[in-house]
Amino acid sequence: MSAAAASPVCPQPLRPDGPVEIVPGVHWIGAFDPGLRSFDTLMKTANGTSYNAYAVRGSDGVAVIDTVDAAYADTFFVRLEAVAGYDEITRIVLNHLEPDHSGALPELLRRAPQAEVHVSPRGLQILRTILRDEFGLYRITPVTTGATASLGGRTLRFFTTPNVHWPDTQCTYLEEDGLLFTCDLFGSHYCDERLFDDRVGDFRFALEHYFDRLMRPFRSFVVGALDLLEPLDIAVIAPSHGPILRTDPRAYLRQYRKLAGPRFSFGGGTDKTLAILYISAHGSTARLAQAIRDGAAEEPGVRVSLFDLEGGDLHPFIDLVEEVDGIALGTPTINGDAVRAIWELLAMLVDIETKGKLGAAFGSYGWSGEAVRQVEARLQGLKMRLPEQGLRVKLEPSDAEIEEARAFGRRLAAHLTGRAVPREIDLAELAPR
Repeated sequence: MSAAAASPVCPQPLRPDGPVEIVPGVHWIGAFDPGLRSFDTLMKTANGTSYNAYAVRGSDGVAVIDTVDAAYADTFFVRLEAVAGYDEITRIVLNHLEPDHSGALPELLRRAPQAEVHVSPRGLQILRTILRDEFGLYRITPVTTGATASLGGRTLRFFTTPNVHWPDTQCTYLEEDGLLFTCDLFGSHYCDERLFDDRVGDFRFALEHYFDRLMRPFRSFVVGALDLLEPLDIAVIAPSHGPILRTDPRAYLRQYRKLAGPRFSFGGGTDKTLAILYISAHGSTARLAQAIRDGAAEEPGVRVSLFDLEGGDLHPFIDLVEEVDGIALGTPTINGDAVRAIWELLAMLVDIETKGKLGAAFGSYGWSGEAVRQVEARLQGLKMRLPEQGLRVKLEPSDAEIEEARAFGRRLAAHLTGRAVPREIDLAELAPR
């Protein structure tokens, strides 16, 4: 769904109405959306956003870098027409193809059908869906890192930066001016008509909130993009949302590097880390959690922590889960389901990188015991690796079952250190029994 479609009734667009020059021959031709309060259902926007698009003039033609949400296409075309004729447009660069970036593209191509369109290879399938029957009417060229396009006296160089935050994302560098068009990287949902970072209000919160909600689940890809872009001589960072960053661009690179790094460390050197998080209705799941902790702690090189989720707010555990190497979630089965706090925590994990982490589930039950299997299925959906089938105990654990919980903990720890034979439980094993 279009970002603008989620907006309430908006006030009149902020000024200026015309294009804004960034450097000679390069103009911002985007749109302001001050009334936006929720973006793609992913995050709230306290004062709206901007859809940043750009026009770059060379001696041989004009390139349009990205477009705007379809609801603001008229504003986009007014600004574009103020700096270029449609017959001058030789290239259209789509750094990303979500509707807030590509909404005006079909109409732009109808007005400038001679333009060559540049997208990443993974953007081709999305572009085909957007253009449908018109796809074959235009010149469309996929580009990868190192590819260039000349405008005459100005050169666009492309950098493939997937999964920040969509698979099709790329960045485009205007070599002669050191101007880097970064798509969603370094963006923020912050609407201010003064446009430049040295003129707008304090947008630090918006920049970091944007990172947390959109980039944090892909922070390893963000690090890869930074590795690719940091060697460039960057004078201006021009993202697709929020202020244009012309004051000390390196400071924003450093801040992104910090945001993409660990939120904290255990100071444990090379030790692997396992967090056991649980809810217990009558104490049985708690006893299993303690036994799993005791067993895991026997494995050299593993640091184990134990948390009762009933004892505090869930949000601090997101940073913890992001940094540890493995988690084991404990829940009783109540009304055929895991308890609410476990589901809430699992829902929050979509905001961080979980792929490849060790996951496990355990719990006590009275009747059917579905909760452990449900949690395992969700952990696999988060692309965690589950080497051990979950531990389920009916009612109060016996001494033998407590010993099995300790052994379960030892096996989890051994998988973390690599001492156990690698394996992954089969989805078929997760069917309720």
